[in-house]
Amino acid sequence: MKKSLLSAVALTAMVAFSGSAWADIIVGVAGPLTGPNAAFGAQLQKGAEQAAADINAAGGINGEKIKIVLGDDVSDAKQGVSVANKFASDGVKFVVGHFNSGVSIPASEVYAENGIVQVTPASTNPKFTDRNLWNTFRTCGRDDQQGGVAGKYIADNFKSGKVAVVHDKTPYGQGLADETKKAMNAAGVKEVLYEGVTPGDKDYSALIAKMKQAGVTLVYWGGLHTEAGLIMRQMKDQGIKAPMMSGDGIVSNELASIAGDAVDGTLMTFAPDPRKNPAAKELVEKFRKAGFEPEAYTLYSYAALQIIAQAANKAKSTDGQKVAETMKSSGPWKTAIGDIGFDKKGDITRPDYVMYKWGKGSDGKYTYNEM
Repeated sequence: MKKSLLSAVALTAMVAFSGSAWADIIVGVAGPLTGPNAAFGAQLQKGAEQAAADINAAGGINGEKIKIVLGDDVSDAKQGVSVANKFASDGVKFVVGHFNSGVSIPASEVYAENGIVQVTPASTNPKFTDRNLWNTFRTCGRDDQQGGVAGKYIADNFKSGKVAVVHDKTPYGQGLADETKKAMNAAGVKEVLYEGVTPGDKDYSALIAKMKQAGVTLVYWGGLHTEAGLIMRQMKDQGIKAPMMSGDGIVSNELASIAGDAVDGTLMTFAPDPRKNPAAKELVEKFRKAGFEPEAYTLYSYAALQIIAQAANKAKSTDGQKVAETMKSSGPWKTAIGDIGFDKKGDITRPDYVMYKWGKGSDGKYTYNEM
């Protein structure tokens, strides 16, 4: 009798455990949730969490609910690998993230070894997908595409100018700066200054002295908004009137709070603002009613999970290899940022970058608008 009772208890426990183990599909969201780039981490988190809520409300993935778990990589490669290993041990099936290319690249190898599909909303370095790993995807474009647009704009509008190319020595920042440099050099514009700075620096007086000596009339920045804002402010304080031009690493209204009035006239490449897509109107309002402005990568993160869910439902499986194959073979997928298909590398097949300019809005606050 005692043995029978124990067997029944054990069986009940097994059923309960089995139910909890299979009740949720665990999706990891990874990015800089703390630190100087936390604004971007919040975009990835909020976008994925809202997508999970909406997908779950519509029936989930193959009838199962999505459970979001977060991983804070603080924009550090080693921490990103630690997050990836933690996700693997926790049974994560899919990852939305990371933000920085220098984090996404090493983390993707951990995910590949553990059968996990990774879709980054923001990592643009070509190496991320050029290694032909089976599991790497992005909902954004690539630095060689973005750099091409930036380089052409410089050649068309600053052909006789004195251009400084400055980067933060990271795979993203230097990669984007080098692609822009390559494109503008090919169009006949040679930079007068090429410099790298260390992320986290606060004093750029030595760099600005070199800019003054070279008579710089445009600064192209490859890096993120934190350093960009400080460089702009210090350029203005030291009398340099040259505008700064950069890429998708400065797409945050936090830039204006760092740079102050020096942000006025800043040029920037990014995709057409997904918030202006009529198909995303209700979603954008949902974010705003919740007190969060879905700028930059928020909807790119939302779209990443939309695609994962659609592909898993179509494949009738959450097996990483099967879902990855379906993502590549069965698009384009309907998303909040438009229809997205993938090539064999996992890059989107509709790359598009346009120019933006920072200036004061009708509310008196600085923001960016498409030119």
